[in-house]
Amino acid sequence: MARLPRLALAGQAHLALMLGHSAQPVFADDDDRRQFLAALRESALQHGVAVHAYALLPSQVLLLLTPATDTALGALMQGLGRRYGAAFNRRHGRSGSLWAGRFRTAVVQAGAPLLEALLFVDLQGQAGGPAAWPWCSLGHHLGERQDPLVTDGSAWWALGNTPFEREAAYRRRVDDGLPPARAAALADAAHKGWAVGDAVFLAALARQTDRPLQPRPRGRPRRAP
Repeated sequence: MARLPRLALAGQAHLALMLGHSAQPVFADDDDRRQFLAALRESALQHGVAVHAYALLPSQVLLLLTPATDTALGALMQGLGRRYGAAFNRRHGRSGSLWAGRFRTAVVQAGAPLLEALLFVDLQGQAGGPAAWPWCSLGHHLGERQDPLVTDGSAWWALGNTPFEREAAYRRRVDDGLPPARAAALADAAHKGWAVGDAVFLAALARQTDRPLQPRPRGRPRRAP
């Protein structure tokens, strides 16, 4: 099947993935992670992209982002991938591509789907244990530290009227986790470029693009009676 054009829309949240080539590690140590986050912060400011969540995993990076323009997301992700990849190669005396092709992304509807995407990213970071928390946005959302990289989005503000209420509400959701089916659906959407949201949201997106937004049903279409 031909590769779908990437869907990137101003003002919409996007769940984005950067995958290591052949699932190889993309961070050798904490200095690499610090360098990646510094590059992300600089690029986000340069291109006008809000970072709502991130998780630096051994062989991939998960991000939740909202670009200010239709072209900002691609400019940030492509520039970040090249810049960090070149720095990683110089530092570790290697050559070749660090990343597995182009980045993946899924547009996410505001409200409940966006909160699920936020949890999805933070829970991936939590899976690495307490030592991994400095390298994901979970600590920020739990009120354990203030991360200047993170811009709190609408799904976060809707959790309560005060910081304490929002942090307590988010902690309850972290403790509850995401149903495996929802986590799998978000991962699949990001990998394949599908949109995440309800029928009204998908219909609105369909008026902005000709590309498919959801996988087509399997099998032959039914004949009209």
